Amino acid sequence: QGAVKRQALYACSTCTPPGGEPAGICLACSYECHGTHRLFELYTKRNFRCDCGNSKFKNLQCKLLPEKGKVNSGNKYNDNFYGLYCTCKRPYPDPEDEIPDEMIQCIVCEDWFHGRHLGAVPPESGDFHEMVCQACMNHCHFLWAYASQLAVPALTKVNSLEDEGIVLKVEESEEQKKEIKKESEVEHQETKEEKQVEQFNEPSTSSGSDVLNIYGYCSKFLQKFPVETAKTTSESGFCKLKELQSKEFLKKDTATFWPSNWRSKLCTCEDCLKMYSELEVQFLTDECDTVLAYENKGTSDQDTERRDPLMDTLNSMNRVQQVELICEYNDLKTELTDYLRRFADEGTVVKREDIQHFFEEFQSRKRRRTNRMQYYCS
Repeated sequence: QGAVKRQALYACSTCTPPGGEPAGICLACSYECHGTHRLFELYTKRNFRCDCGNSKFKNLQCKLLPEKGKVNSGNKYNDNFYGLYCTCKRPYPDPEDEIPDEMIQCIVCEDWFHGRHLGAVPPESGDFHEMVCQACMNHCHFLWAYASQLAVPALTKVNSLEDEGIVLKVEESEEQKKEIKKESEVEHQETKEEKQVEQFNEPSTSSGSDVLNIYGYCSKFLQKFPVETAKTTSESGFCKLKELQSKEFLKKDTATFWPSNWRSKLCTCEDCLKMYSELEVQFLTDECDTVLAYENKGTSDQDTERRDPLMDTLNSMNRVQQVELICEYNDLKTELTDYLRRFADEGTVVKREDIQHFFEEFQSRKRRRTNRMQYYCS
């Protein structure tokens, strides 16, 4: 299939010991080709193609797909493929580590980190869904602007003194200063209008004041909403990131934690998409890339596999067909159970010929029953 969007991977220390080239194998090959080998789990990786049997393995041929390319140039490898994780480069579980600590996977580099080595105390596991480690936050510097609104907890100026963060401010250009001045004038005008509306809202018995009251509300909303709509829809080049970067935001040398729907909030304008491509993080805007989406898909597939084929068949039939099928099924079940009980009582092995004989006899009895039945009026 080529590189799979996301899949569970394993590394074989028997075939690729430390010091050799890193390699990853898929779940199927871990059973079929490396069943007796020493394996360790890599959990899930994105855009990876199984290496089993290629040039990284000296004396092994893949049993599932013998003809393979020598290398998979699109694969990315790290210390996980040698069984080492986190910035401390230790195995997991670590027999020498007596401190109980949860490990969290970074969704960018896909390495696993101890909670105490992230530079920040992780929130409760139910409060966030994804984590970006310190190194990847430095690589994806644009995420700091989003962290002020989306991260868990939000990185705002309020907690900057407590966390000893750095408040960054993009220098304002002349155009931005004019825009800010214009916005302040608009706010001043709105405040003036609100005072007028409050005056209109004062109790009055005259019909003229009611008209002014309605006029005050209408004029306020007619002036306010068209401005906001034009800002978000008419300007096709509107960039969420630039808007966030024009405000103060906090940058710290720590990992960040993100809620479940944060990817949908990232800007997808032309400039941002180009930036994602240059940083090789295009997957950040894909909500199907998440481990949660992968797990949900696996759960859905398992539910499909567990479905009873008999019930699926029944649901596709009308009432008469359903009754006939259930009767036939019960007859088959009763006769097969009685037939196999004789072997169990005698302690003999059921052979292939015995099963074939049973079904031949069963079909013969069924034909005899059918021939005696009359489905029409005489």
